[in-house]
Amino acid sequence: MRLMKRRSYKYRIYPNKTQIQLLSRFFGSKRFVWNTCLAWRSNIYKEYFESVTGIDFSRGLTELKKLESYRWLKDTPTTVYSQALRDQDAAFRKFFKEGAGYPRFKSRHQLQSIRFQLDQRVIVKNYKAGELLKIPGLGQIKVRWTRVPEGLPKMVTVSKDSAGRYFVSMAVEEAIQSLPAVGKTVGIDLGVNQVMTLSDGAQFVNPRHLLKKKVQLKCLQQRLARQQKGSNRRLKTKFRIAKLHTRIADERHAYIHQITRRMINDNQVIMIEDLNVSGLSRSSKGTLDNPGKKVKQKSGLNRSILDVSFGEITRQLEYKSDWYGRTLIKVDRFFPSSKLCSTPGCDYKAEKLTLKIRTWTCPQCGVVHDRDINAAKNTEIKGLTQLAPVGTKGPQLRDAGGEGVYPMAVSPRSLDQPNACLEQV
Repeated sequence: MRLMKRRSYKYRIYPNKTQIQLLSRFFGSKRFVWNTCLAWRSNIYKEYFESVTGIDFSRGLTELKKLESYRWLKDTPTTVYSQALRDQDAAFRKFFKEGAGYPRFKSRHQLQSIRFQLDQRVIVKNYKAGELLKIPGLGQIKVRWTRVPEGLPKMVTVSKDSAGRYFVSMAVEEAIQSLPAVGKTVGIDLGVNQVMTLSDGAQFVNPRHLLKKKVQLKCLQQRLARQQKGSNRRLKTKFRIAKLHTRIADERHAYIHQITRRMINDNQVIMIEDLNVSGLSRSSKGTLDNPGKKVKQKSGLNRSILDVSFGEITRQLEYKSDWYGRTLIKVDRFFPSSKLCSTPGCDYKAEKLTLKIRTWTCPQCGVVHDRDINAAKNTEIKGLTQLAPVGTKGPQLRDAGGEGVYPMAVSPRSLDQPNACLEQV
């Protein structure tokens, strides 16, 4: 079965010298509008305790363009400004309603991105998948088409990373073929030594992409510290460091895509812990009055946790499950998956289990457990109990098409048969 889903594509682009100059102007104009609007909204609230929106600022922006000193704002397509103001409105909504951080000012040293709206009336002349892309204000641009989208984009985003590479992103509505149903479930335990440990005993070793480039990064950062600020050589060194970081990020994302797609292909129901990554990677330095302990060791652990990218693994499993008709169940982060004995019929729970203990023996049934494999098994067992029957609240088993659900054929008393819930698949 093919379901209509919103799918994003990102391609490397190669603008010519004229287009690079234009993009530099567009990026600068968008930063000016964003920063000016953010400062204006903040000042209005501080002085008058009133909330204003991007629509209010856009009226003033129209008048600002009429002034001789700001006529350069007319050189940038209007859609770039309107999309930037919409993004700022969305950032403030997240700040007030979802508890996100306060919107920040944009810098030229960060990732640069602008959005263009494609006129759907002449979309046939400006866009042809795999062959042609014309962007308003830039003209036809060279794109490396690694994949060919099926739908028509309404907007495109042009971005420039810290390594000087240019990309174009677009989202289209297209039909995605669901994968055939398989009669297998799996529990996943995320870790640092092994990125994934599965309930069937399989493990995916952590490639440690950052550690492999640690010596190169150290040499370049030491060189950067010795060089004079503002010099050309210091700029070249910063560029080399940024380029090395982008290479590390590309390798990390490629590896995560491989293992998450393998999980989706091989399993119908996937159980994973709902980890608090920001809490796990929080610094332990403490305060002056109450300083932390083992700060250096904790900083190294935080670096390893962020290098594994627990959040990115979960994010990819979420949208890929939705695309291909799989069921993803998140187990509560406070569930003691490592301390419980996963042997059927044994309900022993260890009182204390430090991270140094990688294997332990259950004193009640005598089974020797590998810490990670035992946690993955308990995650699977706990996830199966969260499958709700049809017509009730909670996660439900999806069919191959991703639309229907199967009745839950597992009960808390039959957890010694973790695949029983797929009897009807």
